Amino acid sequence: MNADPTTASYTIRRATIDDADTVSSLGARTFSETFAHLYPPEDLETFLAYAYGLERTRNDLAHPDKATWLMEDADGEAIGYALAGPCDLPHDEVSPEDGELKRIYVLKSHQGGGRGSALLKTALDWLEPAGPRRLWIGVWSENYGAQRLYGRLGFTKVGEYFFPVGETQDLEFILRRG
Repeated sequence: MNADPTTASYTIRRATIDDADTVSSLGARTFSETFAHLYPPEDLETFLAYAYGLERTRNDLAHPDKATWLMEDADGEAIGYALAGPCDLPHDEVSPEDGELKRIYVLKSHQGGGRGSALLKTALDWLEPAGPRRLWIGVWSENYGAQRLYGRLGFTKVGEYFFPVGETQDLEFILRRG
C-alpha cells in the first residue's frame, strides 16, 4: 500500500544516462499533466516528441555542463525531476558563465509537502557551488504560482519571448537573479 503522497518520504539523486527512459517519460507526463489542456493535440504531440524524446534526453544526461535530478518516492518510483545547465534563453545579457534552471516538475499526485522546493534547492545549489552567480529561468506568462515562488527567491522579470509548442506560441517571461 502506498503512503499518502503529501507525507511520504522521497529521495533526490543525480540522474545518469541509464535513467534516460524514465526522465523522458516523466518529462512528457508532467508537462502533459500541467499544460496539455492548452494545446491542440497535434501541437502537443509534436512538442513532446521534440522536447522529451529519448535522444534529446540522452543528450541532456550526457552533457558535461548539464545536470538532471530525479525525485523518487519511498517505493523508488520517479515522481519529479529538475534539469539545469548553461543558460540558452534569448536575452542580450546572457553570458557564457550564466546558469539556467531549465525544468522542474513534480507529478500532480505528489505536489505539496515541499517536494518542488526540495528539487529547486538541489538545482540551485548545483548551479551556485562557489556562491551566487547570475541565474536565469524561463516561465510561462500565466504560471503565476511559479512566478511568485521565483520572486521570493530573488528572481525578477527582465524580458519575454515566444516559446513554440508545435504551432502554438506561448508568451514566456525571462527571469533573472544576480
